[in-house]
Amino acid sequence: MQEFIWPVRVYYEDTDVGGVVFHANYLKYFERARTEFLRDLGFDLLELQLADRILFVVRRMQIDFLKPARFNDLLSVSARVTEMKKASFTCLQQARCGEELLCDASVKLACIDADSFFPKPIPVKILDQLR
Repeated sequence: MQEFIWPVRVYYEDTDVGGVVFHANYLKYFERARTEFLRDLGFDLLELQLADRILFVVRRMQIDFLKPARFNDLLSVSARVTEMKKASFTCLQQARCGEELLCDASVKLACIDADSFFPKPIPVKILDQLR
């Protein structure tokens, strides 16, 4: 499946007292990359919520922090679908600085009804694009 790459600059506000990216900020980078990945496929999350009455929520995440990113690094944050199910999909996400892998995560996203918050099948128009 296709890999989407989103560039992210590490700002001072992203770092901790040691000058490295605070671990929780990788979650923000991964979230932004997934959002832009869907946007690149033609799907705006707000539009999906309002028109299709669906939301994508993180169901599970397994993350490995391998090496630190530092202030002013330019990262490449990727998202690639690795598994598709009726009401969920899993993405492999990675943050790299140049060729060096800094952090990777497996993120399972569930499709839920925007009103009831119960699981809902992913619309076919999205499934077709994610494949």
